Amino acid sequence: MDSEPKDIIVLGAIKHGIKKFDKIQKMTQIESEELNSILEQLESRGFIQTEEKKGWFGMKIEIAATEKGSKEVDERVHELQTKWNQMSVLYKTGDKEKLKQEMDDNKSIIPSMMFFGVMDMMMFSMMFSMMAIPMSDYVSSENIPDTGDAGMDDGSAGDGGFDFDIGF
Repeated sequence: MDSEPKDIIVLGAIKHGIKKFDKIQKMTQIESEELNSILEQLESRGFIQTEEKKGWFGMKIEIAATEKGSKEVDERVHELQTKWNQMSVLYKTGDKEKLKQEMDDNKSIIPSMMFFGVMDMMMFSMMFSMMAIPMSDYVSSENIPDTGDAGMDDGSAGDGGFDFDIGF
């Protein structure tokens, strides 16, 4: 189950136009060996296809999502959105125990929610403040986006000021 979200993240990157191995690797931050294995699995399931093209420096391989792969990404993103909506409702009702249970049950898909932009990062951060637990319990620190003062998971809100550039 742990590798399943990585599969969909890789497939999502390909669906959105990332066609080269090194760029997929950079975007997904997955090691070469593991990425190669994921790509082989995706190809064997009919979700991607590879194409050799001539370039200035010889042959290059481009990877593209098939129609089946594109539909799979769309379905999975819809599922992620549904799960996020459930968490949002629990947060808004203030039910800490149910929210924590929902987050525990969906811990493996949280990075996918972040990757696809399904979640509201401000609300996600506030969920952790409400439950008084560190975000790093659910998301590795390298996957936590730097959202500035608004995304701090320690409950602080910076200096509370506004920064406007009015051109004078």
